[in-house]
Amino acid sequence: MRFVDEARITAIAGRGGNGCLSFRREKFLEFGGPDGGDGGRGGHVYAEADPALNTLVDFRYEPLVRAGKGGHGQGKNRTGAAGRDVTIRLPVGTEIWDATGEFLIADLTTPGARVLLARGGRGGFGNTHFKSSTNRAPRRTTPGEEGETRELVLRLKLLADAGLVGLPNAGKSTLLSRVSAAKPKIADYPFTTLHPELGVVEAGGRSFVLADIPGLIAGAHAGRGLGDRFLAHIERCRLLVHVIDATSADVGRDLATLRAELAAHGAGLADKPALIALNKIDAVDDDTITAHKAVLARIAPGPVFAISAASGEGLSALTQAIADKLAGLARDEDAAAQLHPPLPASATEEAP
Repeated sequence: MRFVDEARITAIAGRGGNGCLSFRREKFLEFGGPDGGDGGRGGHVYAEADPALNTLVDFRYEPLVRAGKGGHGQGKNRTGAAGRDVTIRLPVGTEIWDATGEFLIADLTTPGARVLLARGGRGGFGNTHFKSSTNRAPRRTTPGEEGETRELVLRLKLLADAGLVGLPNAGKSTLLSRVSAAKPKIADYPFTTLHPELGVVEAGGRSFVLADIPGLIAGAHAGRGLGDRFLAHIERCRLLVHVIDATSADVGRDLATLRAELAAHGAGLADKPALIALNKIDAVDDDTITAHKAVLARIAPGPVFAISAASGEGLSALTQAIADKLAGLARDEDAAAQLHPPLPASATEEAP
């Protein structure tokens, strides 16, 4: 299935049905009075988060979403049927923006989250509605209202606990394939990874979701390479893993390039907790590994994990460190929530 992380759609709610002009006609009933029913409301357009989906490809080719029209009112005070509601199913992690991309309408971060995108038009009033003591035979009705039409932008940001970032050919895809059941494309040329990949990793009795995005190069935040488009996918990650190629001539420059691109992208990526994985140690000698680890530790103080995704060396220590770090972050978040409980959320909007 093709990976698509952005799409534009038009949500068109249904028009309400017209009110009916009718009078009661029965034998031996000379003045039956008005009995025109109201029109039914137009159908609404909803969006719902579906954990079984992971792409917006359906909306790239079918961008128009239309709900049903309300039925017209009928005689004998019969109200028209409500229009058919339409629910579009989106991957968990989808953001829904207005057409300008400046106003966030909804962020579907939990499975089953549901939001009203376009409200159907109200049904028109039949002539029964206008009956009064002074107007016993009204001939007035109202038409149904038009439903809302909204131009929307859908943006998918994958939900992962930790994200792998690195230069092209740093070995991120191989690392993901060794620690999880994911099967990303692996080849010996730059930009093998063309879209984000997710894998579930088991470590120390705990599990977490690990994301791999296309490699970053200098200037990625400004549109060079592929990484600028996919940096948004790691905005939701609680932890980043910088994967550095041990065969590089200057590992310090590589790490500085990564950190500079994360800072230039913004969205708090440069401030996220991070671990450093020095990959491909099977291709260099011990003295080189020691020198590289010292250089990386000076740039970003903290543990540097020497690993080989190809041979599996050091992977268990790295995954255990990621699991432990994520568990610590979760405890910190729970403690912060207890000290500063969130304000009560307003009731979810329900359409009539």
